[in-house]
Amino acid sequence: MRAANAAHLGPWEPTSPQGTRPDNSFRSYVRWLERSAAEGAMLPFTIEYAGELVGQAHLFDISRGSQLSGATGYWLAQKACGRGIATWAVAMLVDHAFEQADLHRVEVNIRTENAASLRVVRRLGLREEGVRSNFIHIDGAWRTHRSFAVTVEDLGGRLLQDRLAGGLT
Repeated sequence: MRAANAAHLGPWEPTSPQGTRPDNSFRSYVRWLERSAAEGAMLPFTIEYAGELVGQAHLFDISRGSQLSGATGYWLAQKACGRGIATWAVAMLVDHAFEQADLHRVEVNIRTENAASLRVVRRLGLREEGVRSNFIHIDGAWRTHRSFAVTVEDLGGRLLQDRLAGGLT
């Protein structure tokens, strides 16, 4: 699925600023996900819609101790875009982070020109926290991102899925 969506995903894919080519084999990718999950640094999930695999969401850079936070990333196959699937996937991931992984804060960093992902965080009512200039090396260059976050307190004891289902306030 990733190979079939290479052109769709390419503009949003992290790259190496040193110009080295990472091992992008599926086997290598799965090993990295498993290792990161075993270390407690990541929670990877697949996204299914109508019984079909359509993408992936993950909580990464998980920090314990006094911070209890993580960041989320996600992608969808091109044919699954525009249906609200990513919005619901992020809501479920945030709820899992708070309810099951005992985190306090989740952030989402989005390239300034990624209109689709900016719609996701707007629908979810995530708080915008600012701009991070030249934040992540993506598609061959350092890219500026807008940073959004949500905390347990922001949800007032509710699930983000409930907030989404009931309309944003």
